[in-house]
Amino acid sequence: MADVQSAHGTGPSGLVSRVITGWALLGGLVLLAVVLMNTWSVIGNQFGKPFPGDFEMTEIGICIAAFAFLPYCQLSGANVTADIFTSGASPFWLAIFSLAASLVALAFSGLLLWRMYAGMLDQKNYEYTTAILQFPHWLAFIPILISLALLAVASIMTLAHSARQL
Repeated sequence: MADVQSAHGTGPSGLVSRVITGWALLGGLVLLAVVLMNTWSVIGNQFGKPFPGDFEMTEIGICIAAFAFLPYCQLSGANVTADIFTSGASPFWLAIFSLAASLVALAFSGLLLWRMYAGMLDQKNYEYTTAILQFPHWLAFIPILISLALLAVASIMTLAHSARQL
C-alpha cells in the first residue's frame, strides 16, 4: 500500500496526501519540542532551574504527536502488518486484506472521533486542567480530533485504492 501516497501526486487526493504528510511533520516537531523540554528540565534540575510541569507537557505532547502520525501511517501503509501470513498470498487476496484493514481503520477512526469529541466536551464542561501549569485538558483534544479526521480521510483513500486493486 506504500504506493497509495505516491499515486496521488496531483488533484484533491494529492492535496490531502500533502496535508497528511505536513500534519505528520508537525507531529514530529511537537515530539522534538517534548525532547528539548525534557532535556532542558534534566539539565535545569542540575542547576536548580527545572522546567515546571514537564511531566504534564510531556504527556500531552506525546499524545498529540502519536495521533498526528496515524493518518500518515495509514496512507503510506506503515501500520503494523503480519507479513509472515500474507507473504505467499496472491495480489487478489492482498487487496482483500488491505480493503479489510482500511475498513477497520475507518471504523476505528470514526469511533474514536466520536468518543474523543465527547471526551473533549466533558473536559471543557468540567474545566479540567493540569495540576501544575493549569493547562486546560480540552485544548489537547483539538489536534487529536484533527488527526482522527485525517485518519478517516486516509482510510477512505486507502479503501478506494484497495478497491481499485481488486
